[in-house]
This record gives sequence, C-alpha cells and structure tokens, in this order.
Amino acid sequence: MEEGNSKITCLTFQKQEPVIKSITDKINKAKGVQEKAGFAEELQKEIDVLFSCSNYKEGSLECGSCRFIANLRKITTDAIIKAK
Repeated sequence: MEEGNSKITCLTFQKQEPVIKSITDKINKAKGVQEKAGFAEELQKEIDVLFSCSNYKEGSLECGSCRFIANLRKITTDAIIKAK
C-alpha cells in the first residue's frame, strides 16, 4: 500500500498485502452474495494475521496505519458476511 510517500515497511504487512489484494479481487469478481461471503471469510483469516502481528508496537505510526487498514477491511468483510 502506498499513499503519497508513506509506505508500510513491516514484513508481516508486506507478506499479507498481496494475499489480501488477491482475495479482495476474488470478492469483487464474484457474482453472488454467497460466493462473496465465502471469500470474505477467507479474507478475515488473512486480516487476523495483521491483528496478531508479533511485531506490533503501541504508538507506532506504521503499526497504527496497519491496524486502521485492517479495521476497515474487517468492517467490510463483516458487512459482506452479514449480507448472506
């Protein structure tokens, strides 16, 4: 993820980001709510990896950004799953 000149350099985030983007693409291409919900459940597992990061540092701007992004994604997946 890159916004302007800021970039999250955390190895956990960098490892998870392509996996998360791939699943997100599957959700976007899925036809029905059931199919989307299945991918959303898979995505939640990958998002949970970010929440359980062993390198998390309270007060770190980078960690805060990562958690913010993860929270937004979790809210979205929760809404998709609830819609099914």
